[in-house]
Amino acid sequence: MIRKSVMLSLNPGKCLASTLSPKIDPVQEKLLEERCILVDENDRKIGSDSKRNCHTLDDRGQSPLHRAFSLFIFNENNEILMQQRSDDKITFPGLWTNTCCSHPLAVPEEQDVSNEAIGVRRAAQRRVLSELGILPEHCPIEKMVYLTRILYSAPSQCGQWGENELDYILFLKAKTLKFEPNPNEVKEVMFMKANQLDDFIQDRPNLTPWFALLARSFLPKWWAGVETIEQFKDHTSIHKFPSKS
Repeated sequence: MIRKSVMLSLNPGKCLASTLSPKIDPVQEKLLEERCILVDENDRKIGSDSKRNCHTLDDRGQSPLHRAFSLFIFNENNEILMQQRSDDKITFPGLWTNTCCSHPLAVPEEQDVSNEAIGVRRAAQRRVLSELGILPEHCPIEKMVYLTRILYSAPSQCGQWGENELDYILFLKAKTLKFEPNPNEVKEVMFMKANQLDDFIQDRPNLTPWFALLARSFLPKWWAGVETIEQFKDHTSIHKFPSKS
């Protein structure tokens, strides 16, 4: 079931110098070869394509819809671990976002969405290690909670790149949280309290579109109930946000 959510104003931030340059960081360039999972708006798999093609906007400002995830990790004080994306990132460089946002790949172990989206949770564990140095034992798959899915699209700062994602929302309450950010992926990290959220999104125009959408809609309710987060599970709906041009 696809449910439409209200229109929210997004400001993807000013165009950064790194997006204007034709030169792409070689590590990020290599990652463009990875294969993303193409889906329709009902999350049915219809194929795969390179990360480059999935994030390159065509003449109409569109790109292929693909599966993604957004992971929110909370510490023992119920603070979210936030990250500012590296300036080397190809899409949305330098913007603040939740703990880890990436894609399950078109490989058997990450395509499986049975058993509470086990493949997506495997992908999240893989990427938090790569981006933040969080070890698998501190981000156990069995402790991640798959909440729901959103569907959104937005161009990156300079318009050549963009996102068109069916995004799985994952929560994790971590007992132990040790991290060592990868500077090629992450510029800065911080912990944010629930009562800081409103000021955070007002004071920082440089937010990723998916985090901005969630921060102004579902996140406050989920955060208030994080100790009993299972109550918010909705695996039937796909919450569709209007496209941002």
